[in-house]
Amino acid sequence: MAIITLTTDFGYKDHFVGAVKGTILGSLPEVNIVDISHAISPFNIQECAYILKNAYRSFPEGTVHIVGVDSELSPENQHIVVQVDGHYFVSANNGVISLITSEITPEKVVEIQLPNTQSGSFPVLNVFVQVACHIARGGKLEVIGKPFDALKELKEFEPRVSNDGRTISGNVIYIDNYGNVVTNIQRSLFEAYRNGRDYELTARTTKIKEIQKSYNGIINFDLDRSQRKGPGDALALFNSAGYIELAIYKSDLNSVGGASTLLGLNYRDIVTINFS
Repeated sequence: MAIITLTTDFGYKDHFVGAVKGTILGSLPEVNIVDISHAISPFNIQECAYILKNAYRSFPEGTVHIVGVDSELSPENQHIVVQVDGHYFVSANNGVISLITSEITPEKVVEIQLPNTQSGSFPVLNVFVQVACHIARGGKLEVIGKPFDALKELKEFEPRVSNDGRTISGNVIYIDNYGNVVTNIQRSLFEAYRNGRDYELTARTTKIKEIQKSYNGIINFDLDRSQRKGPGDALALFNSAGYIELAIYKSDLNSVGGASTLLGLNYRDIVTINFS
């Protein structure tokens, strides 16, 4: 069964998600539609890329992914389809695909050119759905577009290495539902420069000298409960996607707060690691 996923910044208050799903089902009644997220912050390309990059690999090859963030057509924001890693991404050329394919070369990229179609203010419905359904039926990319070689690249948020390899400076790229703060510093980069040295992670006034492998890694279960670190304590860990993440153990963003509020961290804020 064909699979089409949806990743958008539409939210659920308006009719957009329902209209897209209804149109897909009207064209392909047997398709399996999966919501990855409709809660992307408006026009936040980095956040969209982070979520999609860490979700798409869980789907079988051949899955079609509709990306509905900053999708209005313009001479600088073309509509494209990218075939990469056995998957198809239907998106605008706004940089989100370059962040997903930073480590993988696309197999094919085409600029969408559908005859007698106006994208208007709702291109996800008027263009992306048609293209996704065509691909899900087994249609060829050459039918709906022409080869494209101007894939927009975004490198604004790449970590920076300085001080003769003794300092890594990264940025906050995502804040999750728990208020946990995800940086763009990957474990592979950290390990490449650590070389067995001690280190200190600094995020505003918070300083952490150990990066855990799990959230409860801060707990020394050999100690009495009264002496242990636990709920409410700050920690850093390598998350399941391989990025350094800052968290407050067992925090609740909606009550006591999460790492983003308690540590005063926001999107784009700087996080630094110094090796000694």
